[in-house]
Amino acid sequence: MLDTAIEPDPTNQLTIEPFTAGTWHLIARQRIAVDRDRLFPFFADAANLGRLTPKEMHFEILTPAPIVMRVGTLIDYQIRTWGVPMQWRTEITEWNPPLEFVDVQLRGPYAEWVHRHRFIALGNRATLMEDHVRFRLPLGPLGAVAGPVVRRQLRRIFAHRRAMVATLFGPPADAARDATVAPPGYSASPSAHPHPPR
Repeated sequence: MLDTAIEPDPTNQLTIEPFTAGTWHLIARQRIAVDRDRLFPFFADAANLGRLTPKEMHFEILTPAPIVMRVGTLIDYQIRTWGVPMQWRTEITEWNPPLEFVDVQLRGPYAEWVHRHRFIALGNRATLMEDHVRFRLPLGPLGAVAGPVVRRQLRRIFAHRRAMVATLFGPPADAARDATVAPPGYSASPSAHPHPPR
């Protein structure tokens, strides 16, 4: 059975599915009743990462502030997983405000971690926020044994993030209103967007 949990509304969902052998694709979507030009700067500010991360992970940015976001920006931070401190370094490899940006893990707990953040303007001052994360665990088959635990933890992290966004920006936008003004050709189906993080 695939590790998926699809909500009835395909524009408010979280799924984790196999991408290639040993690699997984996490897709999180959340409709937010906030204009994209206001929402994007919040997620583009590295200082807000801690607000979106569960407290028990003790998220701490090590890179001195201010962090100027652009292609090539490096961000160092530390988290704790099951009480064990882990250093993590990411690089911003794509920067296209207010549409999207990509961060790639250069050093950290994953063999591969590529996170594409997309912000799709809807009507009525609403935004569809999408996260596409391609990840692979280290140690090959041995690391795959920890897969179910890691996917469960990622679900919890992104569920926490969803709840915090709802707290900070209010309830989801009205799906019925936005459906009539979604971008031309847009589909919430993962297969309609076959370019998860490169």
